[in-house]
Amino acid sequence: MSVAHRQLPPTAQDSAIARESGRHLSRFARRNRPLTVRVTDAAQEQPIELPAGAVALLMDILEAMAAGRGVTVVPENAELTTVQAADLLNVSRPYLIGLLESNAIPHRKVGKHRRIRMEDVMTYKQRTDGEREAVLDRLVAEAQEHGLGYGR
Repeated sequence: MSVAHRQLPPTAQDSAIARESGRHLSRFARRNRPLTVRVTDAAQEQPIELPAGAVALLMDILEAMAAGRGVTVVPENAELTTVQAADLLNVSRPYLIGLLESNAIPHRKVGKHRRIRMEDVMTYKQRTDGEREAVLDRLVAEAQEHGLGYGR
């Protein structure tokens, strides 16, 4: 897969199917090993072996769909446009351009266009999510120290 696959938010019926499928699959997916599923279509039945990573990814997709969220699957080695990277980070494109120009996220230019590796976007996201969580932890600790309603 060289491009992203995007599934828009599911219908209510698809969410219900995903919820039920995820519930059944979860009993077998926790083993962190390949899983053989039996696919039936009309009069045909075929067993298919799925690698453990694919099973975990399928569980994540079903969970998102059950919650009514759309899903985008992007290979790790993919290069994103600035619009795609901004969408993934949930920031505006001009804000992303600022991050690129300040070298907060590595990128390369293809002609006049910027391309950002998926790995670099995810590394930035994990780093900022970690920093945000650390700040929130400090704020909660300070609120607890001052008795501001965050007691245990």
